[in-house]
Amino acid sequence: MSDPALRLSGIAKTYNPGLPNEVRVLRGIDLAVQRGEVVALVAPSGAGKSTLLHIAGLLDTPDAGTVAIAGEEMQGKSDRRRTAMRRNAVGFVYQFHHLLPEFSALENIALPQLANGAPRAEAEARARDLLAGVGIAERADHRPAALSGGEQQRVAFCRALANRPALLLADEPTGNLDPATSDQVFGALMALVRDTGLAALIATHNLELAGRMDRQVRLEAGVLHGG
Repeated sequence: MSDPALRLSGIAKTYNPGLPNEVRVLRGIDLAVQRGEVVALVAPSGAGKSTLLHIAGLLDTPDAGTVAIAGEEMQGKSDRRRTAMRRNAVGFVYQFHHLLPEFSALENIALPQLANGAPRAEAEARARDLLAGVGIAERADHRPAALSGGEQQRVAFCRALANRPALLLADEPTGNLDPATSDQVFGALMALVRDTGLAALIATHNLELAGRMDRQVRLEAGVLHGG
């Protein structure tokens, strides 16, 4: 079997260590997410799921433990290499879309590819393909303000996948949407993940959506269950 897209081993994180307000957020987290697998990360607010996702996506560093993405151990790697891995191997989606308002949907998806050296024609063609995959090809030239909340989040999914990452990390990606739109957007996300075969770790409060993923892990009091 090939290396998992994500492997976390012994991840620990403490805020304000040694102080009266010390908080041990993560306590020895072990988790592997295989290519083609969609894993739900379920946790109450304040349990540390965002911290865990930030460490998995190389936006933060653990106090102890190791992170490996697509088989590459990241401990001790240079800032340049970590940045390159974030750009090429990891895609991020958040509760709020964070699209650039002055650019169209197509341009928001093309920009990460252009920053990575892709020719403009190739970047725009991939952007159009991704938008078609989530059912909003006709909205390619619209700026975010002209899109609905569900459409904006679909564009955010496409942007996260623009550089063909091995791993998608999503933090409450449907949490800002009404139930009907949430269901539609989640369906579009799952279709994208299945079509590309990447791995996905998706934090959600929505137990119905979590039940539609391949498996669930629960973060409670800094300990991961089911990893």
